[in-house]
Amino acid sequence: MKRSRINTIMAAADDMIRAHGFVLPPFAYWSPDEFRARTDASRIVAARMGWDITDYGQGDFDALGLFLFTLRNGDLADLQRGGGMCYAEKLLISRQDQISPMHTHVIKAEDIINRGGATLAIELFGSDDAGNFAKDRGGLVRCDGIERTFSPGEVLKLAPGESVTLMPGDWHAFWGDGGDVLIGEVSTVNDDLTDNIFREEIGRFAQVEEDEAPTHLLVSDYETWLS
Repeated sequence: MKRSRINTIMAAADDMIRAHGFVLPPFAYWSPDEFRARTDASRIVAARMGWDITDYGQGDFDALGLFLFTLRNGDLADLQRGGGMCYAEKLLISRQDQISPMHTHVIKAEDIINRGGATLAIELFGSDDAGNFAKDRGGLVRCDGIERTFSPGEVLKLAPGESVTLMPGDWHAFWGDGGDVLIGEVSTVNDDLTDNIFREEIGRFAQVEEDEAPTHLLVSDYETWLS
């Protein structure tokens, strides 16, 4: 993705988030120079909090892509020992008919919440006994605390205010249905480097073409820009 496109997406996402009554934390608005100058940002970097815009390495963000901002993220060591900061929270934007591809998680359980906008469509499949994608298996999810079974390939549609709880092994893809959707994600500790298992061989992060200076850094920029 061109950096200029990423900058444009950031600005539009911030506008949409504010239009729905949310405001991003102060570190969201640091310039790259300010980020580099900070001596108190190590936790933000280590937890990979911040901006995340991906086309999954496929070069067609409008068709296959997602906007994310990680607001807070816990520590895997806390999760493993069963105490401490074991949670994470994100805001996402799915544009109309923009696919976030079929995937599951090994560790992360998550509530996916329609925070506003259009309908959020989520296609669901179950896993086989080894946790692999199973085109002929459904499963069980909770929608706002109410258990419901889903058949393989069923598309769950969430209106604003509605949510679904997905557990490890629940395979899912999602998109905005009828318009753009602001999504909340509340989960156990988030690890985007190793805990996204895609059905197809696909990249998690975009390859960035530096055609202009970044407005703000992506989480995938931290290693190179802040080293």
